[in-house]
Amino acid sequence: MATVARQFAQTLKEIGVRYVFGVPSGNMIDYIKALREEENIDFILVGHETTAAFMAGAVGRLTGVPGVCFGTFGPGATNLSTGVGGAFLDRFPMIAFTDEMPENLLHRTVQMNIDHQQLFKPITKHTTRFNTENVREIILKAAGIAISEYPGPVHVGVPAGIGQTEIRETEVDVNYLQLKKDLSQKTPDESIQEAKMLFLKAEKPILAVGLSAVRADIKPLLLQLAERFHLPVVLTPMAKGMFAEKHLLYAGVLFHALSDKVALTYQQADLVIGIGYDPVEFNYEDWMPKVPLIHFDEKEADVDITQTGKVVNILGELKTSIPQFSNYKQIQNTWNLKNLQIRKNILFHALTPQPNHFGPLNIVTELRNTLPENGILTVDVGAHLHLIGQMWQTPSPEKLLITNGWSSMGFGIPAALAAKLCHPGLEVACVTGDGGFLMNAGELATAKRLNLKIVFIVIYDNSLSLIKIKQEKKNFATDYGTPLDMLSEEATNHYFGVPVIRIRNQKEYKNALQKAFIANGPTVIEAVADGDEYKKFVLKPNK
Repeated sequence: MATVARQFAQTLKEIGVRYVFGVPSGNMIDYIKALREEENIDFILVGHETTAAFMAGAVGRLTGVPGVCFGTFGPGATNLSTGVGGAFLDRFPMIAFTDEMPENLLHRTVQMNIDHQQLFKPITKHTTRFNTENVREIILKAAGIAISEYPGPVHVGVPAGIGQTEIRETEVDVNYLQLKKDLSQKTPDESIQEAKMLFLKAEKPILAVGLSAVRADIKPLLLQLAERFHLPVVLTPMAKGMFAEKHLLYAGVLFHALSDKVALTYQQADLVIGIGYDPVEFNYEDWMPKVPLIHFDEKEADVDITQTGKVVNILGELKTSIPQFSNYKQIQNTWNLKNLQIRKNILFHALTPQPNHFGPLNIVTELRNTLPENGILTVDVGAHLHLIGQMWQTPSPEKLLITNGWSSMGFGIPAALAAKLCHPGLEVACVTGDGGFLMNAGELATAKRLNLKIVFIVIYDNSLSLIKIKQEKKNFATDYGTPLDMLSEEATNHYFGVPVIRIRNQKEYKNALQKAFIANGPTVIEAVADGDEYKKFVLKPNK
């Protein structure tokens, strides 16, 4: 005989879960005890439930195994929901557990009681609750749903008071690991032929690579396709790393810094070929010219056809459908590859720091010079993300963790904690603005308690810079609602025991990075920089 809590812990371990993130509740202590008794699975205490969910999402993103988090009744669940929404729109596999009232109290007026099923319904792929008869079945099914396309969160309610209930071990005819896609899936010949005709007629086709391509693991196939037909490649931000920035055919990242220069290439296209393009980052019609679209993915293109040309969907596994499409001789196109290279060089030259000036460009450039290539960078939301999204060079998408579907400030620090737990042997750094830092600064205590060696770079410009720039573009006052005024004259020497180094110039910053990366634990670098530098780079995308 086992208990509900023991079966809960054993089933999570069975599917490969390594960590459960959360803040304990009275109901959850039975489950925490069960987790402690299992090997190779741990409960990780965090300072806030939102952090628990962000960390679980990042773990799911990095490992492919659903990340797991927990929140208690009412406020615990609503706190958790911000990070659950992040997993939903950033496509991170997750199982989010919350306390729920027992059946007889679900619809009563009770302290902390709200309808968690309704709360999580719009921000999860599925929401349910288990009972003493179906714990293992519910968890296995939740894991299968979480990892299937598009990956995302599943919410499971945990009824109060059943953790120590003894139950019989039963066989369950569910194995989420068997929920693999059919790699032999064939795309209808009619769609393939229609797409080929559009491709053969095109003079300047371009590849637009998105988030789904990352999960499909088609980087070599993408390179082969681009090189075979000499196709320029643009990426969405979360697909950065799928195509090398130094490659002749690389054209840039959509909608990030200096996107007007990227537009100089894609505006010339007479055909767009979307490869795993997920509109959760940007809709096709927000940027592409009114030309035909060939869309490779497992789901049909979500596109306003009144603003685009003809749309042909080629559905199925990208590793199967792309070779089916491209199995013929090289075509001729009229792209001038020399001009493409010139535009890219102009783009990156504009992102080069200027001498005798210390701003965000310096911060990002020096960090790239210091962080090993296999190191992981996590980035919070803000004006700095627009710079990093365009200028950061990364060998693979797994080395650059951002949120661009949910786009929540406060993501960067929890993502760094998760990355270090998943890859303790790799260097991990986090870049956040001062606004995003304020949202999760308390989690430095978590980093200290777990002794996670992470370098946190906080760009201090005393403002919500991205919002300030948007105010200026509308000729609104910029001194209302955006100033932070949090930088005191006297530097803080630690946050929750984590050492802090304040710097104001390039030399100090370089020394601080070297010191931080040889430290034995977490370090915060407060980089006081000129936020006005962002104005030159954060632009409205050109269609």
